[in-house]
Amino acid sequence: MTTATSSAPAPIPRYIRMHDNDNVAIVVNDGGLPAGAVFADGLTLREAVPQGHKVALTDIAAGAPVLRYNVTIGAAAKALAAGSWVAEAEVLMPPARGLDHLPVSTRAQEAVEPLAGYTFQGYRNADGTVGTRNILAITTTVQCVAGVVEHAVARIKAELLPKYPNVDDVVGLEHTYGCGVAIDAPGAEIPIRTVRNISRNPNFGGQAMLVSLGCEKLQPARLFPKGAIPIAGNGGEPSHVCLQDEAHVGFMSMIASIMQTAEQQLAVLDLRRRETCPASELIVGMQCGGSDAFSGVTANPALGFATDLLVRAGATVMFSETTEVRDGIDQLTARAASPAVADAMVAQMAWYDNYLERGGVDRSANTTPGNKKGGLSNIVEKAMGSIVKSGSMAISGVLAPGEKLSSKGLIYAATPASDFICGTLQLAAGMNLHVFTTGRGTPYGLAAVPVIKVATRTALATRWHDLMDLDAGRIASGEASIADVGWDLFHMLLDVASGRKTWAEQWKLHNALVLFNPAPVT
Repeated sequence: MTTATSSAPAPIPRYIRMHDNDNVAIVVNDGGLPAGAVFADGLTLREAVPQGHKVALTDIAAGAPVLRYNVTIGAAAKALAAGSWVAEAEVLMPPARGLDHLPVSTRAQEAVEPLAGYTFQGYRNADGTVGTRNILAITTTVQCVAGVVEHAVARIKAELLPKYPNVDDVVGLEHTYGCGVAIDAPGAEIPIRTVRNISRNPNFGGQAMLVSLGCEKLQPARLFPKGAIPIAGNGGEPSHVCLQDEAHVGFMSMIASIMQTAEQQLAVLDLRRRETCPASELIVGMQCGGSDAFSGVTANPALGFATDLLVRAGATVMFSETTEVRDGIDQLTARAASPAVADAMVAQMAWYDNYLERGGVDRSANTTPGNKKGGLSNIVEKAMGSIVKSGSMAISGVLAPGEKLSSKGLIYAATPASDFICGTLQLAAGMNLHVFTTGRGTPYGLAAVPVIKVATRTALATRWHDLMDLDAGRIASGEASIADVGWDLFHMLLDVASGRKTWAEQWKLHNALVLFNPAPVT
């Protein structure tokens, strides 16, 4: 990556070019640059270019490749002179890379020294996992009970939680599934196993509590088959309140039952204490949201550096968002630890291609108005910036949507790119810590795990000073290197895992769980 500057009075025109072969670069300056601005190398802007948007570094003929990250992100829709604004309309998106004849395990993995000696203060669970928070979670079988559970959770927080100071929070796992669905259709297993596996998240301490209605399609026995999953403290069965039980006479008796059961769970959770755990017990999920052209320049490369540190420390890191890595599938299969891992990635991409085709769309439906306003022309450019957060290590495993982790290392967890669905599926996989990079800005949070938000630009980190946890924009300004910010993030992960609150936690911001249900609704 090279940066060009000029000696002109402030603001000094600056651009960032990601690779020597690139014929476009992005404008760094806050507010963009006017026509006539001259860069240090003599390049002169022919028109005003907004911050994060691309400028042609050389003359680009109509139909010629537009290169960023040394990757063809599209073809020029018309001839573009050097210094021109390469706007979204000027870049014609290429077809998707085929899923055959891909490089498999061809990128040699250099031996790296394990990163030893790093620890955090976590909660050990009976199943061997470690939590970063100590939370009572109330699982639901169906949306019908959501209002009752919401009322009960408010009462529990106000009346019971103060009696159990070692419990961090009480969370109702509300969702929109459970009835009115084709529950035996292909694809229906995805939301069912997602709810089941979220209930097993390490931050819930193995204490499964369930509230059902009674008449729904997703019956408790189907959600939690007897003996199929280990549940602590209740003979292998979740503590269960069914609202349609005849013993419940009126609304308040339902609330009383939930509160009585919850207090039993709280008493168990309150006995837990933090203890020193190796960094290898971290399970970090990561994703982008509100991405811009700086995502692949600052925040995601820094996260990729931190990812490599985590994997060297023996931790587990998940990257996801199928449409946002689809155009780099050849990069991913080349990093697969084995042909079986490469095949599994290809299978997930093919499944998602078919899923989108059934809906009458393709991967281009991913990019948002905010992405484009932030300088991203299409999904290919967005994907190149997204992939870099996975770092450089070998990809050691693949998860289908809703599955739970069973191995360590760098894992591709297949999910839609939707922030809320991705976060929900990573919770089901077992993450105990979440990193979310953003360029446009989002108050995103999750109730079940702490979310560290990383800003791609200093302007965003400054303006949203009490929402962003880390400023990666220092990389673009030259104040810090990718390694500097990567190490800062690594240390922040350990601190947050040990109990330090993120801004989202301090403000109690969280988004609803959104299940991925590709099966029909009846």
